[in-house]
Amino acid sequence: MGIVVVLVVVLAVFGALHWYVWRRLVRDTTVAGSVGRRIGTAILVAGPLLLVAAGMTERAGIPFLVVRFIAWPGYLWGAVFVYLLLALLVGEVVRIPLLRQRDTTATTVAPRTVEPVPGHGATALPKPDSADAPRIPRRLFVSRAVGGAAAVAAVTTVGYGTYGVLSGPQVKRLTVPLASLPRGAHGFRIAVVSDIHLGPILGRGFAERVVATINDTQPDLIAIVGDMVDGSVADLRPAVAPLAGLRARHGAYFVTGNHEYFSGAEQWIEHVQELGIHLLANTRTELPGFDLAGVNDIQGERTGQGPDFVKALGDRDLSRTAVLLAHQPVLIEDAVAHGVDLQLSGHTHGGQLWPGNYLAGLVNPTVAGLERYGDTQLYVTRGAGAWGPPVRVGAPSDITVIELASKQA
Repeated sequence: MGIVVVLVVVLAVFGALHWYVWRRLVRDTTVAGSVGRRIGTAILVAGPLLLVAAGMTERAGIPFLVVRFIAWPGYLWGAVFVYLLLALLVGEVVRIPLLRQRDTTATTVAPRTVEPVPGHGATALPKPDSADAPRIPRRLFVSRAVGGAAAVAAVTTVGYGTYGVLSGPQVKRLTVPLASLPRGAHGFRIAVVSDIHLGPILGRGFAERVVATINDTQPDLIAIVGDMVDGSVADLRPAVAPLAGLRARHGAYFVTGNHEYFSGAEQWIEHVQELGIHLLANTRTELPGFDLAGVNDIQGERTGQGPDFVKALGDRDLSRTAVLLAHQPVLIEDAVAHGVDLQLSGHTHGGQLWPGNYLAGLVNPTVAGLERYGDTQLYVTRGAGAWGPPVRVGAPSDITVIELASKQA
């Protein structure tokens, strides 16, 4: 019963916000019955329906081609709507005071002057006085100006954000000093990539760009920190195939993210290893100079496959440096308790769509970047791809090359 109430409230808010956008962008700027109003209304009805359909079809067993066809317009509408709403709300700051002024431009029939017709004495023909011609009412003019500006701002923002995602992630470089790291491991480079989100929108071509970008950095090790896919192995096998081309001296390692558990985690765990990528499922491996451990995502708890720090780290040599791969930053408290020196995470996307970074900050200890928690450092990458709309605003995608530095060097 509680879930039904929440769903009803969410749908009511969703509908109310779309009604507000329709009112400001369509009703206030067009004439009843006009072509413009019909087109605007059709867009404001089709957009949210496609958005809801895009979210539902991914897990509904619908043919993947249909999912892809719906996902593009549906998710892009979601991003456009966010910035339409924000722009219109900002526009109220301009719109309200302007409409409170006396409307001196109401539509009226302008008086006409009379000019004599040559050779006909007083006979005259009316001639409109252009200076007194009918004008657009202030309300309509202001509504069109604000609505037009909001539409341009939203489409431009989303267009730029889409280009940023589709062109591929940028490389960030960061040096992280670790007190217990031996001199022999000084300068060890880990390419950290998370949240690739290969699925109905980001496919094989995007995977190839990610692989090329990582390989160009020539890392010693590659860490894939979850949310690699959004979909089944059957649908995404061709899209993930390029990941078999990842190259690093000590190989590539993978831990699950929450989206793997939405997409058939057991099948993906098996397929990732077929691609030549090492799995860290509540396990660790000894590398020259440090231990590399990985824990399952929290979402795995629903099937009894959640993170197990005791299994991954409980019996290790505490004198050795420990680097942990954990998809969600919220696991930092467990990492601190088990003496981890550095935790590498993703999941947040850096907020992906501003002002989403503020919302992400409410549920994550770190949204992006490097922070210290006691003796443990936490690095959160913004991720390489995008979930939902292939759009990022204020949170550019990245692949981070972390260079470990020994304080003993």
